[in-house]
Amino acid sequence: MLFANFDINYFIFGVMPYVALTVLIVGCIARYERDPFTWKSSSSQLLRRKQLIWGSVLFHVGILTVFFGHLIGLFTPLWLIDALGVPHGLKQWAAVVIGGAAGIAALIGATMLLHRRLFDPRIRIHSSFADILILGLIWLQLFVGLGTIILTLEHMDGVEMVRFMTWSQSVVMLKLNAWAQVVDVHWLYKFHILLGLIIVTLFPFTRLVHMISGLAAPFRYVLRPGYQLVRSRRKQTRPAHEPAE
Repeated sequence: MLFANFDINYFIFGVMPYVALTVLIVGCIARYERDPFTWKSSSSQLLRRKQLIWGSVLFHVGILTVFFGHLIGLFTPLWLIDALGVPHGLKQWAAVVIGGAAGIAALIGATMLLHRRLFDPRIRIHSSFADILILGLIWLQLFVGLGTIILTLEHMDGVEMVRFMTWSQSVVMLKLNAWAQVVDVHWLYKFHILLGLIIVTLFPFTRLVHMISGLAAPFRYVLRPGYQLVRSRRKQTRPAHEPAE
C-alpha cells in the first residue's frame, strides 16, 4: 500500500517543522509585498473597550512571557547551561513556575478576547473566520500547554526538557534524524508541538503578523535614516478689509 511505511512521527517532527518555517517566511514576505495595508492588528477597541483592555493586557503579557520563555528555553545551547552551572532540574522548575503563571494569565485573557469575539454581535460581525480560528487555536494551545505541566511534574529532573531542547536545536541545525528525539514522548506533548506548528504555518495569513512589526519597531527606530522635520502650521489671518474668495 502507498502509506504502508508512512510514519506520522517522522512527518510531524521531521518534515512539518521545515514546512511551517518555509510557509512562515515566504508567506510573510509575500503578504508584506502584495498586501501591505492588511499588515495590522485590526483592533476592535472602539466596539467594546473595557473587556478588551483586561483581556488584552492579560493575554499579551502572558503570551509574550510564554513565547520568549519557550524561545530561550528550547534554543539555549546545553553546553552554555552546563557551563553556567545551572542544574537541569532548576531550569525545569523555573519553566513550570514562570511558564505556568504566564500561561494561566494568557489563557484567562484569551478566554475574554474569544468571548467578546463570539458573543458580542457588533464584534462578531466585524470578525473574520481567520480571527476566530487563530484565537481559538491559541486558546487550545495554552490549555494543552498547561496540561503538559501536570506531566512535567512527574519528572522534574529535566530529562524530558533536554529531549525537547535537543530536538528543537537539531531541527534548526538541519539534522534529519531530529524527529527520533521525541518519537516516544507522551501524546499530549506531541499534540502541543503539532498545534504550535499549525499556528506557525497559519501565522502569515492572520492578524498575528503585527507581532513582527512590534518586535521590529525598536530596530527600525534606531536604524532610521534621519529625523523627521515637523513644521507647525501658522494660522494665516486675513485683513478685515480683504474679502474672502
